[in-house]
Amino acid sequence: MKSLRPFYETRLGAAYLGDTLDLLKQVPSETVDLIVTSPPYALHFKKEYGNVGKKEYVGWFLNFAKEFHRILKPEGSFFLNIGGSYKKGHPVRSLYHFRLLISLVDHIGFFLAQELFWHNPAKLPVPAEWVTVTRQRIKDSVEYIFWLSKSERPKATNLSVLTPYSPDMERLLKKGYRAKERPSGHKITGKFNEDRGGAIPSNLIECGNNSANDAYIKSCEKAGIKPHPARFPWNLPNFAIKLTTDEGDIVLDPFAGSNVTGEVAERLKRKWIAFEIEQKYLEGSKFRFWPIDRGEDDLSSDYQRQGILPLYDDPALIRNNRA
Repeated sequence: MKSLRPFYETRLGAAYLGDTLDLLKQVPSETVDLIVTSPPYALHFKKEYGNVGKKEYVGWFLNFAKEFHRILKPEGSFFLNIGGSYKKGHPVRSLYHFRLLISLVDHIGFFLAQELFWHNPAKLPVPAEWVTVTRQRIKDSVEYIFWLSKSERPKATNLSVLTPYSPDMERLLKKGYRAKERPSGHKITGKFNEDRGGAIPSNLIECGNNSANDAYIKSCEKAGIKPHPARFPWNLPNFAIKLTTDEGDIVLDPFAGSNVTGEVAERLKRKWIAFEIEQKYLEGSKFRFWPIDRGEDDLSSDYQRQGILPLYDDPALIRNNRA
């Protein structure tokens, strides 16, 4: 990427403006540790950020996927957040995302490491025609996150994403647990009593994406820039980055939008690359690193609980990259 001029740079990363497929071809083979992204979904109505119809979607996406596979390191991972949709005019679901998954494995050569699920409790009840008008369907609040890998044993450790123990587990750790066999046949040994620093998380990530008062939104409003209409919740790249990378590894988001992935990667001391075709979204994404108002944002306490470093109080970062 040395021959290309970034749209902007930070201490650890760079954002590039242009067609993602063209930019991907500039990335050397087997140099990226993690690709994490949420591309435009195949919806039956057009979005302002651009999206491809269901019939063309798989073929369209595989062009990018070939490059993803090429640039990933042998132990690298690819996290793909993709939402489902209904067939136009009918209350039955499209299978486009499942067809895409099968093609990514059968035709590109990826392995499916695991399925994860993003539960968004704030998701709107759409399509309204089937959910709130005819009442034939229930609210759809879960999206898939396919964890794909270039090899059968990608680099990963769940020790990096442990969650706090439940109150019941805390009591068991204090009182102890007598080894026994459950009715299911599972044998619970004494190791169950050891405090390992937290619980192994499930493959369900629960978070909203409806923040309307953070530093990015406030700065966009002050600058007269429209925020990206479908922002990536920071929890998703945070989980993927922690699970599969180490400090100094390279994280790429090929459909960066407002560049949430780059911001989280910077906070976690990972190098990052962002590609985005719409200049207006990259303009706004600068505020994730250099907001107009450098006050506290509404995510600061969540970031601290997750161990994510602050960006805004780093004078060197601002001085080196704002000039």
